[in-house]
Amino acid sequence: MPDVKLYHRPMVQQGLVRPHGAHSVAGGALWFTHVETLRRGHAPQIVPADTLAHDILHRLTFARAIVAGLDMTRVNVMGILNVTPDSFSDGGRFEQSEIAIEHALTMVADGADILDIGGESTRPGAAYVTPDQEIKRTAPVIAAIRGASAVPISIDTRKSQVAQAALNAGATLVNDVYAFTHDPDLAKITATAKAPVCLMHAQGDPEVMQNNPVYADVLLDVYDFLEARIQAAELAGIARDQIVIDPGIGFGKTVQHNLEIMNRLSLFHALGCPILLGASRKRFIGTIAHEPDALQRLGGSIAVALAGAAQGVQIIRVHDIKQTKQALALWQAMSSGEYHHVP
Repeated sequence: MPDVKLYHRPMVQQGLVRPHGAHSVAGGALWFTHVETLRRGHAPQIVPADTLAHDILHRLTFARAIVAGLDMTRVNVMGILNVTPDSFSDGGRFEQSEIAIEHALTMVADGADILDIGGESTRPGAAYVTPDQEIKRTAPVIAAIRGASAVPISIDTRKSQVAQAALNAGATLVNDVYAFTHDPDLAKITATAKAPVCLMHAQGDPEVMQNNPVYADVLLDVYDFLEARIQAAELAGIARDQIVIDPGIGFGKTVQHNLEIMNRLSLFHALGCPILLGASRKRFIGTIAHEPDALQRLGGSIAVALAGAAQGVQIIRVHDIKQTKQALALWQAMSSGEYHHVP
């Protein structure tokens, strides 16, 4: 009988007072003493962290490497810039390059640690955009931002041609919402450029991804997918310590699927890579909060961001930089009991 695969989720806690022998989560300020062990078809079990095999415990605790200049022992805020006519919450607002560049620099001034530039909407039902059109939307904006700021820049694309043009223009990181499954050449482009990558889980193309998504176990299915895509990226020549993973909230997932992932988000630390959480203004927030207007979902977006931070997420992708940074600063002060003045 084949061995049943085990999954190990650190039960993350916070605060200055911690038990002797508590383990840091991915080298950061959060910690854990116990893990929830999961396996398909069985009830979860809670076991002391010290009972784990050394390699499993190491994967949960070692400090992640710097990625795209970002310190992965803390929470980083990624600012969203959609230079598209049809993104779900800000489509058309930043379609003109001058306005997009101004907004990008405003986000940097507001404290964004990295900017994510996208030229193709991935909202449910969005239509495909040709690589040439996507390059026209993104590359000039990236070049202009790079000329004005040293801020790390991520290109949000699933196409190798677009990524290459963005990297040539000054982008720092490739953010592929299909984890190299849409365009296998994207892995080669990323590896050749020695660029870091974010690999996200999505079920189905944007046109159809919300048409009754089904999983055997959404949490473990997403974990297994990301584990396999990390291996594929490594085979393409990308160093594991330069891979970020994203469980893909809202991408081919129902409200219940999203909640199941958020509830056990810390499981993904077991992959040994930094975690990116992108939930800002998404539909499930509107559904739970009874808010149909995406622009009015700031409160819900901040609540989800803080829930992610409390589970050790290293990058939070948001639309509202200043408000999210303020919320994180207060959360960190309240959870640690300390205030460190930064002039």
